[in-house]
Amino acid sequence: MTSMKLDSKVLDEIIDKMISTVDGSKDDIFQIGEQSRGQYEGLVEELKQIKIQVNEVIERGDNLEIHARFARNRLSEVSKNFQLFSEEEIRDAYEKAHKLQVDLAMLQNQEKQLRDRRDDLERRLLGLQEIIERSEALVGQITVVLNYLNQDLKQVGGLLEDAQAKQDFGLRIIEAQEEERKRVSREIHDGPAQMLANVMMRSELIERIFRDRGTEEGFNEIRNLRQNVRNALYEVRRIIYDLRPMALDDLGLIPTLRKYVNTIEEYNGKTRIEFKTIGEELENRLPSRFEVALFRLAQEAVTNALKHAEASEISIKVEINRSYVILMIKDNGKGFDIKTVKGKTENSFGLIGMKERVELLEGKITIDSKIGLGTFIMIQVPLNV
Repeated sequence: MTSMKLDSKVLDEIIDKMISTVDGSKDDIFQIGEQSRGQYEGLVEELKQIKIQVNEVIERGDNLEIHARFARNRLSEVSKNFQLFSEEEIRDAYEKAHKLQVDLAMLQNQEKQLRDRRDDLERRLLGLQEIIERSEALVGQITVVLNYLNQDLKQVGGLLEDAQAKQDFGLRIIEAQEEERKRVSREIHDGPAQMLANVMMRSELIERIFRDRGTEEGFNEIRNLRQNVRNALYEVRRIIYDLRPMALDDLGLIPTLRKYVNTIEEYNGKTRIEFKTIGEELENRLPSRFEVALFRLAQEAVTNALKHAEASEISIKVEINRSYVILMIKDNGKGFDIKTVKGKTENSFGLIGMKERVELLEGKITIDSKIGLGTFIMIQVPLNV
């Protein structure tokens, strides 16, 4: 068996070239995403104007249709009783009816063109949205690689013997960090950001509602606006709570889990969540790393049950003894095939993260799930502290 020594300087040069190449690719993809985003915003504004024009053309068409109908009736009357009208009156009735009919046809053609343009813009927006999402995903993946190249591999010189193990572990940590940032960004964008944008849009309509529909409608709109602001505030608080519940530091694992369950159950409305504790030493605080990890494990399991399994009932049980903690989460959701889910869905990433947390605590995790029969997760962590 032969061994080969690697020059750390040569290795650093190779890594620097890799970093430069990957970083350049990241910039190119970012520029594509930004250009697509700029086009998207421009098309959104154009679509808004097109919709306004469509409504205006429809309104003008309706009015013109009324006048054209009157003109046709007038022409019909003149035609039936032409002996009662002068030649000039007959010619005037015919010309008015003909002109209105031509104007109406042109307006209908304009409406069709505007509708076609609107449909085309909506299709283009869907395509640009897909490009933006794919570019963001690629930038996130490249960021993971860059972080790994810059942080972990730079120190590989004296640690080649266990490089593979540290490489896998470091990459998983960075991926978890990037996924968490992406999740928080998506939640803020889909929740509070959208709500606040809606608040701004509706606030601009209030003055018009007061003017066109009266004070009662106006006050109703203000009440709806207040509810939107309240919902946005709730979403912000929920996101902050998900990032780091302060009650975990102040009260400990059990009270925080109980509060979390009540909050999630109230927020979702349709899902019933049961929480039970077993054991005689529940009043004692666990070491901080155990409390944080167990809370995150329960949180991830509940999130998977709600988001992916669409469960209507979830049961959480916590048993604490002198030597171990057992966490059990059961749901009646859609379930999944454990053999085929790995590496194919967002749910699989959550399960991998849970397994890694349990491994860091030197514990065991058992996942039992079947399609249509729900999911049962049991986590056992030894308190060897």
